Parts: sequence; structure tokens; C-alpha cells
Amino acid sequence: MSATMIKEFRLPDLGEGLTESEIVAWKVAVGDTVALNQIIAEVETAKAVVELPSPFAGVVAALHEQPGTVVEVGKPIVSFEVEGDDGGPDGGSGTAGGGGADAPAKREPNLVGYGAVLENSGRPARRARSFAAPAAASATMPAPVAERVDTAPVLPVAEPVAAPVVPETGRLETLPAAHPGERPRSTPPVRKLAKDLGVDLALVTGTGEFGLITRDDVRNFVGGGDLPVAPRDLAGVSAPVPAPAQGERETRTPIKGVRKFTAAAMVSSAFTAPHVTEFLTIDVTPTMELLAKLKASRAFAGYKLTPLTLVSKAVLIALKNHPTLNTRWDEAKQEIVQYNYVNLGIAAATPRGLTVPNIKDADRMSLLELSTALTELTDTARAGKTAPAELSGGTISITNIGVFGIDAGTPILNPGEAAILALGAVRKMPWEYQDEVALRQVMTLSLSFDHRLVDGEQGSRFLQDLGAMLSDPGMALAMV
Repeated sequence: MSATMIKEFRLPDLGEGLTESEIVAWKVAVGDTVALNQIIAEVETAKAVVELPSPFAGVVAALHEQPGTVVEVGKPIVSFEVEGDDGGPDGGSGTAGGGGADAPAKREPNLVGYGAVLENSGRPARRARSFAAPAAASATMPAPVAERVDTAPVLPVAEPVAAPVVPETGRLETLPAAHPGERPRSTPPVRKLAKDLGVDLALVTGTGEFGLITRDDVRNFVGGGDLPVAPRDLAGVSAPVPAPAQGERETRTPIKGVRKFTAAAMVSSAFTAPHVTEFLTIDVTPTMELLAKLKASRAFAGYKLTPLTLVSKAVLIALKNHPTLNTRWDEAKQEIVQYNYVNLGIAAATPRGLTVPNIKDADRMSLLELSTALTELTDTARAGKTAPAELSGGTISITNIGVFGIDAGTPILNPGEAAILALGAVRKMPWEYQDEVALRQVMTLSLSFDHRLVDGEQGSRFLQDLGAMLSDPGMALAMV
């Protein structure tokens, strides 16, 4: 006989052994009917904001935690009233209307699974989009490939599922137009951007399909359509700073989430790895000319190409001749670990602070593939949707400080990596060219490396080869 029972959903480990997460927002309320895999909450781990899909189809019976609460992994966060077989083989985890929380839960077909899953392909999936996956995928975990040990567990890519939040880039095939008095249609990242900029979405006209308000709509409303990120993001503020009350001389903001994790990682890196930073200023006019030609070519039509794209490709080529920059120091085993692949990290300023997602197996990609991967990475990071798996396992990183008008810096290594490259702004400057002074496009490269792993000569030669390719892209042919 069919009956209802109560099923508890406990906060899962969202990757890499994280012990707690903060409830950012609930997407459902008590009494709501939810479908399997429907997004029910946003939670912030120490690395990213993650959407939680529902592991059950049923009615929300209780929400055990409020937004802003930090919850330990394994604690119940929501209960569902679901249909079940009274006295069935699941041991009767609940009779009509209730049940014991400790009784074994019956596994439903296609139940959502959580946790890290390693692939046995020798190459991890390039983009891990969600923590949702068929139960069968997590039930049988294949053994790792012996030839390659990747330190970043990769989550399986989930099939598209119904969700109450439609991505900004998604197709709204059946979404009806908003009715008068209804809340303006937008996505969570767009609402966050509007809040940071002090924009009332009710005053913004949406240009997306069926009137959806996009990030560009918000930026254009305040006259900042060309901003790469929100103004507070440029200052590196992880969350809006509350306005001080009249008479207050200080304002305090709790350190948590991504900001807390980043701070701890940077302190650990700065005081563990002996940093050395070298600088090289070069004429990149030929690279900028090549970039213009590629953008105008039919082969790259529709692709987003930037100086970062070409520099990233040059870095991947240079690493083939200078593998010591693609290593890590294993203190416990007193070993140097040489990576035989490149997971290229790209520093990204987000509304919640600095993150460094990485492109898996970037060394195996063509320029077109790399361009696509970079676009996906930056768009996902700015939308606050980067998965924890994409933030782990990097082998070398690039930070583009030039977008902020900065010429050079001393970047701190991402923990577990031997090197990080900072790209300065491309500026027109008087420069020696063919024995004359000419106005050229000039950039400064700043390379920080771990002196335990990389000698001064090795770091200098890597930087020299990189500069040679950017000064004359044809030199890449001699280094492949």
C-alpha cells in the first residue's frame, strides 16, 4: 500500500573533503512540491557557491537551517514528504506522515549522487557543471589510471534537469512573459550584480528572451556596459560592505567562505614556498597584430579571442621545454612531483572574492578549444557558478592584472603549484624598433616561482622563451 514517509537530506561533502558549507539561499519553501534534481538551495563552500539539487521528488516538509547559517557536512538541512511503500523492503523509514531518521533510505532510480568521482579515461572531464549525477555513477567507482595520478577529483557531468532558476545563457523556450506587478525576471547572478550596483530591477528593461534581464542590461542601466565585473569586484571585496551607521567609526564584516579560504591559502603559500619574482618587458606588437588577424579570419568567427588566449597558448608551448615549472613539492614524502599534463589556472575576480579555476588538460587543446574553455571559465566564475572540482588540481596559473590597468606585480603562488605568471597592461610606448624609436605596444610579464622547485636559470629561460614567442609569434614553430 502506498503511503507517505519523511526523508531527510543531509548536507553532502561537496568536494575535496570540505567539512562545512553556508546556506546562502533557499530556492524552495515548506509546502512546495519539488521534482527530482530540482535546485533547492545555494550553498557556499570554502571554494565556491554551489547549487544543490533535490535527491527526492516530493513535498518540502521542513527547512532545518536558515540562510546565513554555517552547517557541518552530514547535518540534516531539509526534510521531504515522499511517496513510499508502507512496510516495504526499505525497512519502513517512515509510515504515513513520519519516520525514523536513522532508518536506511530506499535508493530510488536515478537518485542524485554527490561526492568526488574519478574517471578511468586518463583524462578528466573538462567542465564539471553540477554535483548532480545518476546514482549508478557513484555506486561503482573505477580504479585510477596507473599512468597518471590527477590530484583533482572530477565530478561527472549531469544530464540537464528541470530547475526553477533558468541560466542567463539558457533558452527560455516555454517561459511566459512577466505579468504586471510580478517580480522582474532575472537570474541569481544578475540579482547579485544589481544589488551590488544599487539598481532596482523593476526599473530595468530586459533584453533577453521573454523579457529576461541580463547582466548587460544592469550594466547599461548604470552606464557601465563595458565593465568586466562589478565595481566592488575590482576592489577585491568578497561581499558588499554594509553602509556604516551614523556615528560609527568602524565597520566589521565576517571573514568566511571563499574569502576565508583564499586568505588561508595565500598565507600558507607565502610562508611555505620561497618566492622569487622576475620581470620581463617586451614588445608585443606582433602578437596584437596576430590577434587582430585571427579575429578577422573565418576560422575564428564567433570565438572570443583576447591577449590572454594567445599568452595561455604560449605558456603551454614553453612548458614543454621547461617542465620544472609544472611541478609541486610533496613535503610529506620529500618528493618533487612532475605533472605530465597541464591544468591551467586562471585567476578570476568574482563577487565573492578571488578564485582560480583551472582548465583541465589545457596542453592537449587547440587554440580554438582553449579559447572556448577560457570563455566558459570566465563566464562561469563571474556568474558565481564555478564548481569546487574546477578550483582544485591546478598545476600552473596565470593572473591578468592588466585588465585593471596594472603594469607589473609579485603574484603569490597558488598552493601546490611551482609558478604563476602575471600579465601587465598592454600600453603604447616609445620603444627601440629596427634601430629607431617607434610607438609600440608593450607588456610586462611578472613570473613568480617556488625556488625549491625552479632554479633561477630555469625560471629565466622559461620567461625568455615566453617573451620571444610574444615578441615574434613565429618563434612558437621552433619550440613545438
